[in-house]
Amino acid sequence: MKSMKFKKSLVALAPAIGLCASAWTAVATPVAAAGAAASELDKPASKIGRTLRDSIPGTAPAPTTAPKGAPNIIWILLDDVGYGASSAFGGGARTPVLESLAQNGLTYTNFNTTAVCSPSRAALMTGRNHHTVGMGLLPQTLMAAEFPGYTGRLQPQDGTIAEYLRARGYSTYMLGKWHLVPDEEATDLGPFDRWPTGKGFDHWLGFMGGAVDQYKPPLVEDNQHVKPDGRHLTTQLTDKAIAYIDRQLKLAPEKPFFMFYSTGATHEPFQVDREWIDKNKGRFDEGWDVYREKTFARQKALGVIPANATLPPRSPRVPAWDSLTPDQKRVYARFMEAYAGFFEHTDYEIGRLIDHLKEKGLYDNTVIFYMVGDNGADVGGGPIGETELTFPKPITETEEVRFAHMMKDYEKIGTGETYTEYPLGWSQATNTPYRDWKTMANAAGGTRNGLVMHWPKGLAKKGEIRPQYSHLIDLLPTTLEIVGAKVPAEVRGIKQTPIQGVSLVYSFADAAAPPRHTTQYYFLYGTGAIYHMGWKASFGYRPDFIDLFQSYPPPQTAENMAGKEIWELYNVDEDPTELNDLAKRNPAKLAELQALFNKEARANQVYPLINWSDLFPGFMEFQKKMGLSPGAGGPKK
Repeated sequence: MKSMKFKKSLVALAPAIGLCASAWTAVATPVAAAGAAASELDKPASKIGRTLRDSIPGTAPAPTTAPKGAPNIIWILLDDVGYGASSAFGGGARTPVLESLAQNGLTYTNFNTTAVCSPSRAALMTGRNHHTVGMGLLPQTLMAAEFPGYTGRLQPQDGTIAEYLRARGYSTYMLGKWHLVPDEEATDLGPFDRWPTGKGFDHWLGFMGGAVDQYKPPLVEDNQHVKPDGRHLTTQLTDKAIAYIDRQLKLAPEKPFFMFYSTGATHEPFQVDREWIDKNKGRFDEGWDVYREKTFARQKALGVIPANATLPPRSPRVPAWDSLTPDQKRVYARFMEAYAGFFEHTDYEIGRLIDHLKEKGLYDNTVIFYMVGDNGADVGGGPIGETELTFPKPITETEEVRFAHMMKDYEKIGTGETYTEYPLGWSQATNTPYRDWKTMANAAGGTRNGLVMHWPKGLAKKGEIRPQYSHLIDLLPTTLEIVGAKVPAEVRGIKQTPIQGVSLVYSFADAAAPPRHTTQYYFLYGTGAIYHMGWKASFGYRPDFIDLFQSYPPPQTAENMAGKEIWELYNVDEDPTELNDLAKRNPAKLAELQALFNKEARANQVYPLINWSDLFPGFMEFQKKMGLSPGAGGPKK
């Protein structure tokens, strides 16, 4: 009896003397037992008397724990990578780490994205279509609109994979690019609801925007900006990822973790230490036409494109390599050397993370989804590339003058001293075998990316191709099925909307399994499409980003072709690179798919169809306000 009284006294004194949680639990349990049967301990307090002796307490809720043996989950997302860039998919950038994961995992060759940054990330994180969650454009003021599908503001009813896995008992970590916070919410004063830490991540080191200087990034840790240490950003992200894992193993070794590793690479600017660029010296001197042909042949040999695929002709916006001057060839080849070095450095850093998993005994039971891009290769470099940032500034110099600057900057191309991006010729080449590029939601060059899934403990089949149609929104339900979880009915008291993606677990063991994701709409900036059971109807028109923001002299007005789109029709099972337009030969199928697009557009908040011409006046006003427009005397110094 004296012992019991002593423990009761400790309970009363614990807050005052700062007892740790474990000590508090140790002394609190006998007190609970003194006034209630064991079966009553899981209930709220059922009797509150004047004294503790006359009361029956409840118990604190037990922390959620993941099932024993639950795998760790790592999502890796690269930025602005064309399908034909990595050696794992036949391209010229040497990525041995990605190749190794593919050889020991599954390679998904019909994996699709939205065609641009924030919409892809919103779709991935929520498992819902980008317009459905309000991310039909970007969260920045100039790129958002006050229509339901375009606000740029994620809502709590559209929960994220991090929120769902944390509810399952996982630690959750985020590294790198977020790009899902509106401008007005991006300061250290918050609000933080749409920051990673407000969307389910326990900890985060990364950056808010789309493009970032790799050596001087506006770096954020958790809920405040911090000073970067001057090393390459990808190196800093990898070091932090390793630190998160080590801390987890020290404090909660049995607890699984979810990690979203989202690099700034290979988005512009291409920046990496010179040694990585110089490793590629001379490798791209044959130019983009030969690159496309050789990449296409390697892709056929690897089986990462269908056997019936045909290489599309060079874009009319891209000059033949053989038509270029010796100086142009030299500079343009250097652009691609820089890009390849940037990509290869990224692969190396991911390799450091994977090696650490092996060293700590975590490798075999860690599921890795490696998404080789959030959209196709970028077009921000325009016809001749760039070594200094242009967009959203107008281009006020001729191509000849700008190219002369690039000649002077030759040794700096791809380093931290310049803002480097390659010309359109390399954009198309690294998208081999598909047409067009980033921002084009009507073409696979904008929406097709590679995906590799790796899980030594959980995959029976390894080194195989999976050709089933899949989309970013499928990864959330796939991950939840792997860990045996469902979308919770509520997150922090907010009822959740339905998930729109389809789990890919059905395909793990069966390469021939019929695809379950059978219908998917696309729309961005006036380009759109509908995919349905092997058929695709699409539309797009100009002016586009290149016309409006990469042209000299810069246009002052933009013709608006809204409502005048011309539709095309492709049987993508038989014509995977979309070269044989069947619209006139099969008007009934086209009409069927147009009606389906309309249905999906209405269901997903896609209307109104906002295009580049709709956005252009806002950019013109911004340029004028900032003193950037040609009529305002050019950029302010």
